[in-house]
Amino acid sequence: MARRPLPRILSTGSAQIARSRELARTATDSATDVLQPLITITRGLRRLASAGRRRWAETPKDRRGPLLFLVASVILVVTLMPYGPLLAVITLMAAAAWQGRDRTPPAPEGPDESQTQRLQSLYEALVPYFSTAEDPSPLYAHGGDWEEAFPAYEFDGSGRISHLLIRYPAYFPDGEAEPRARIEQLLTAKSGRGREYLLTWDEEGNELTVAVLAPLPTDICAQRFVTAPGETVLGFTDPSLVQRTLPLGYGEEQRDVPPVVWRTGFRSTEPHLLVTGQPGSGTSTLLRSIALQALQYGDVLIVEGGGTGEYACLTGRDGVLGVEVGLAGALGALEWAAQETERRLIAANGARQTGRTPPDDTRRPLWILLDRPSAFTHLAEADGHKDPQSLLQVPLRHGRAASVTVVVAEQLDSLDVLSDVVQQHTRARVVLGRASAGQLTAVLGVRPHTTPVDHVPAGRGYARLGAGPVHRVQVPATPDPYDDATSDVHRQAVLDLLPPRTAPVRMEKVDAEMTESLPVPVPVEAAVAE
Repeated sequence: MARRPLPRILSTGSAQIARSRELARTATDSATDVLQPLITITRGLRRLASAGRRRWAETPKDRRGPLLFLVASVILVVTLMPYGPLLAVITLMAAAAWQGRDRTPPAPEGPDESQTQRLQSLYEALVPYFSTAEDPSPLYAHGGDWEEAFPAYEFDGSGRISHLLIRYPAYFPDGEAEPRARIEQLLTAKSGRGREYLLTWDEEGNELTVAVLAPLPTDICAQRFVTAPGETVLGFTDPSLVQRTLPLGYGEEQRDVPPVVWRTGFRSTEPHLLVTGQPGSGTSTLLRSIALQALQYGDVLIVEGGGTGEYACLTGRDGVLGVEVGLAGALGALEWAAQETERRLIAANGARQTGRTPPDDTRRPLWILLDRPSAFTHLAEADGHKDPQSLLQVPLRHGRAASVTVVVAEQLDSLDVLSDVVQQHTRARVVLGRASAGQLTAVLGVRPHTTPVDHVPAGRGYARLGAGPVHRVQVPATPDPYDDATSDVHRQAVLDLLPPRTAPVRMEKVDAEMTESLPVPVPVEAAVAE
């Protein structure tokens, strides 16, 4: 049977609807321009009628009779006069047109005195950076005119700059990081501190656009996100940077918020994540959020070096292989993780060679979450044990093929303790809390297009997935439900997401079972080469 084509309304419906809306909008604007005099006169007649009714209501009852007699006499005289009715209609239309005129005060054509002073001050501050003595006709000069340098500007209700378009000379080195950083720091100081600015450099047009960013929502708590398997929500960002939104619940209300989605699995280009920040910035909160999302489709192994019990709520839960807080437990857990990665690689390779589907246990995602591994490094050096980070070499290098994902959280002042393998294979990065421009550039690889602020809420920072753009991010509130300082709403939200509690899984038993099921040990490089 021949396949019938779709109706034209279904194949080109969206284009026709958009075109129809544009035509309707154009016709409405044209009709409004043509009928503007009639609209003005109608509005004036309505206002005159309202004034007449109001005057009649205010007139005392004993005076309404003489008033009616006076009005009737005037109408009779006008009717008997030559051209009286015509003159009366003309007078009435003129009065209606005058009463129906637009009385809204006109918008000011230019900035007021305080705004002009602010723009002139900003212009004078940019002169040393955007001018040279060899320029025959400088765009920036002391005592010059700022109007040509700032063709577009907007101010908010407090009188501070909210949007500004800056033109600069072509010889300014806008391709270098240090000159751009000096300009961005100056604009932040002169435009008003305490706000975040989006700075967009147009190198081809020699223009810089400064826009004030709205603060990210901080009232988003942990909940089930509408995502596919292999997708993890790191946080939420600006709507102009992503093309996707997620429906979030706020009690009985819902709203759509743009997320920062990290994709893992064998098709991912950034299979592992590094989270860093100052103490109290929300790194443990992000790891708890990731663990709750990962438990929907896989297993989670948690190794905590801080020893603060941030993940005690996950102990013994279904899908949680273990929560290790000591050096011996961390070494055993990470050694088992390395052997499990090897076992998965060997099983998947054998299945591919025989043309079979890999076993289900090799395709179930395994998440390894490490919080502050530098603490174990110092303990291992003091006790003469192996550094636990050395056991991450196999999961980091071959984890994508074995459905193993590694997430490492470390403080900014301890990043130099991380091994080269960890820093090389964690190309997805998140920086939370207050950080300088140099620290952001060192971790993310590039300088963010937004200016950091001095005071940020917990869970607030920047995220970059591989070689993609840098996003502002706000981590959903996922506190420790056993913490006394946690609010009841957030505590209940986390408890609702926890899997049911089962018998605690001992890593020694798991290690023994996996060792018995493993074939003769084969180096990973040889297995991959086969």
